[in-house]
Amino acid sequence: MTSHGPFDVVQHLASLRRFARTLARSDADADDLVQEALVKAYERRGSFDSRRSLKAWLFAVLHNAFIDGVRRRKAETNRDDAFGLTVAERTAEPGQDSAVRLAQIRRAFARLPQDQREALHLVAVEGLPYQEAAAILDVPVGTLMSRIGRARAALRALESDPADSAGPARPTLKIIGGQDDPR
Repeated sequence: MTSHGPFDVVQHLASLRRFARTLARSDADADDLVQEALVKAYERRGSFDSRRSLKAWLFAVLHNAFIDGVRRRKAETNRDDAFGLTVAERTAEPGQDSAVRLAQIRRAFARLPQDQREALHLVAVEGLPYQEAAAILDVPVGTLMSRIGRARAALRALESDPADSAGPARPTLKIIGGQDDPR
């Protein structure tokens, strides 16, 4: 794909890859997914409405390519458990508190249900407005907000898990993107 005018996808490659990594949970699968999505986007470039956000359209193409792949591979085994073990090392040298903490957050994020992980990634990592993220996932805004709320609650539970609190006190996890429901 070349970078010409309103169909300049190059500027969105990093965001597409991050979202693909969130969906596929492995670098190799994420690369394959981005490539598949770019091929589909190129083939369907005539259907792109230049009044829409190219980034949101590409995210939707990527998400749909992912869903198509999940449906094709329904018989395959679930990679969730294997992914959680390979995200970070189980031991760390002294002085690597930040790396260990990041690995814990990554594992917690990886354990989130797929729908919550997708929603939280689009809003908190990519910084998309709720309306765009909901459109990409093809769900109502309220459903998206509910998924984000449940994801945030699950990540906060990591903070209060007594089995995970060995060692010195950690700073609390700050969840960004949107507002919490003060119920």
